[in-house]
Amino acid sequence: MRTIGLIGGMSWESTAHYYRVINGETARIRGGLHSAPLIMHSVDFAPIAELQRTGQWDAAGAELTTIARRLQDAGAQVLGLATNTMHIVADQITAAIDIPFIHIADPTSDALLADGFRNVGLLGTNFTMEKSFYRDRLAASGLQSIIPEVDRTNLHGIIFEELCRGIIRDESRRTYITAIERLAQRGAEAVILGCTEITMLIDDSVSPLPVYDTTDLHAKALVKAALA
Repeated sequence: MRTIGLIGGMSWESTAHYYRVINGETARIRGGLHSAPLIMHSVDFAPIAELQRTGQWDAAGAELTTIARRLQDAGAQVLGLATNTMHIVADQITAAIDIPFIHIADPTSDALLADGFRNVGLLGTNFTMEKSFYRDRLAASGLQSIIPEVDRTNLHGIIFEELCRGIIRDESRRTYITAIERLAQRGAEAVILGCTEITMLIDDSVSPLPVYDTTDLHAKALVKAALA
């Protein structure tokens, strides 16, 4: 099994879930006491979040690119970026490294298409919902994405003010369920949890639509790539 490099910490709450899924999936496939060879760099999220807030994407990308090179130099053979939003700088990272980069939207698209879905709701930070980088990636795979028409600021705030801090509130869960119901009314057949923290709040047991958890799907795709 090749060594996985993971850029995490955005937030550490979801990165912890990555660690569990990567090792659980490795054990499931390889059996016994097997776990994944993994090198992780967990960033201080506050400066990254400030660069996001102020639109300094090139600066954020430069920082993550430096980390990606360090992981490669340390022996990583497959690379994952444990956040949806910062895939806005995915091209900047892939241009700077020589190892495979597993894009978070790709295993998500593959799973949706395999299940026969074409029109999907997309939930995430305002950056992921409103900027084109993520929706364009989905469209290139043949998926039509639908984002909430209202309440995007509130959905974004729940991520940064609650989920990234480990705060789980029933009221916030209801806000997300309402958003999914509205997406269903507009033709969404399934919903992408396009922020790695939303899985802390929403799953298939409470969602009005089938849920596609990018955190889980991405982590498993990293294991698959490392075993290829």
